[in-house]
Amino acid sequence: MRSSLGKDGICGVVAAVEARGMQKQLQQALRLTRTVELRLDWLRDDRQVARFLAWLRRFKFPAGMALLATCRRIEAGGKFAGGVVDQLAILRLAIECGCSWADVEIESAQRLRAGGLRRLLGPGGRMVSYHNFVRTPRKLETRVKRLEQAGGTVVKVATQCNTIADSLRVLKLASRKVRVIAVPMGEAGLPARILALRAGSALAYAPVENATAPGQVSLEEMKRVYRAGELNARTRVYGVIGNPVGHSLSPRMQNAAFVARGMNAVFLPFLVRELRDFLGAIRPLGIAGFSVTIPYKRLILRFLDDCDPLAAEIGAVNTVIVHGGKIHGYNTDYVGVLRALERRIALSGSRVLIFGAGGAARAAAFALARSGCSVCICARRPARAKALARKVGGEAILRARLRRENFDVIVNATPAGMYPRADESPLEAGELNCRLVFDIIYRPLKTKLMQLAVRRGIETVSGLEMFLGQGMAQFELWTGKRAPEAVMRRAVLNALKK
Repeated sequence: MRSSLGKDGICGVVAAVEARGMQKQLQQALRLTRTVELRLDWLRDDRQVARFLAWLRRFKFPAGMALLATCRRIEAGGKFAGGVVDQLAILRLAIECGCSWADVEIESAQRLRAGGLRRLLGPGGRMVSYHNFVRTPRKLETRVKRLEQAGGTVVKVATQCNTIADSLRVLKLASRKVRVIAVPMGEAGLPARILALRAGSALAYAPVENATAPGQVSLEEMKRVYRAGELNARTRVYGVIGNPVGHSLSPRMQNAAFVARGMNAVFLPFLVRELRDFLGAIRPLGIAGFSVTIPYKRLILRFLDDCDPLAAEIGAVNTVIVHGGKIHGYNTDYVGVLRALERRIALSGSRVLIFGAGGAARAAAFALARSGCSVCICARRPARAKALARKVGGEAILRARLRRENFDVIVNATPAGMYPRADESPLEAGELNCRLVFDIIYRPLKTKLMQLAVRRGIETVSGLEMFLGQGMAQFELWTGKRAPEAVMRRAVLNALKK
């Protein structure tokens, strides 16, 4: 199946408004894959189309390369404003210039009589595609049959997946005997998009530069971070669940660790809008463990089959192991807090303010209280601050008192200031009366809160240290192997530089 569509299953998508940009992206794509889609509808006018195809005719194709030509009309979510005849004329010319396949959307294909695609496209391979950028409709199998009837020797189904369950239905199409390209679109469909080749999809798409559909990751990420073309039935699947989750660098960190330890495993970001939606995907996707972030660290407790006593006492779980169909909860944020602070300050006897009362704050409060700190809690909701303070034998403090109080350490355990809202700070400069500020946020590396602290001559600790600490502990829980700290740190720092 895959050989006829090129040497590689991962298809780089080239899309630019000018011929020169298309040429540049094609050459970039060929460094990573030998299968490339040319989005000719992105070229801004007929002159740019002609210029690019003239260049393509002279281009020396590498061995094993397959080019797919697409000129999607506006009616099907593309940019080409012309009619069907003009569209097919461009695709036929693209085939004459060396493209192996032409992708024609069902809206155009159905306007032709039987055999029309074959006559108009000549010797090129015929792909007929269905796109729905709003939802994943029912009866996807019926859609596949219509695509085949319209003349497709390979068919593609790409739909917006608003839930993980939607993405599983699209992925199921890949197991059919006919050649199907299954493309779950949208952020909720991203994990299934990465797993599509493993499931049997003929191709998986990834843009070189410009995203051409919602929920895409770049060609570089698809190849080097997720290694989508190398995944197989024995690959162990892990992930991080949250809402939002797109900012998370856990995939970069954990996937680098898997490679360093020579493991057949992949770590994926799951946008979860409803916990039951994700939990229903554990068995179909073969998920072996996952990380839990905002806003599910406390809510996940209701769904666990077993919970580590410390995590139960904290009342928050950030790590889950799946074993024998049962899910077991742990808390490694506790470890991350201690690893971040122990090297910078003597904790025993220190007075610490924790700003926030959510899952991360609870882990920090228990960790620091057990290390001999005098713990104070301040939160937007005073009742929650009091409840957490009682749990750890600490003190709840109203925000109005902060300008008159002094601490050894202030810990921000809220998401305020996290990317993309990096211009925010949870506290004002006048409230930072301490020796050390620790912000659990790691993106950006230097938060607005940390910048305010530096201006006042206060030492700072980045959330990167906690992130690494808790991530290393997670890796060791999931795999039983020692975490490669240097590799994980480098992966996160490199990602933060981009």
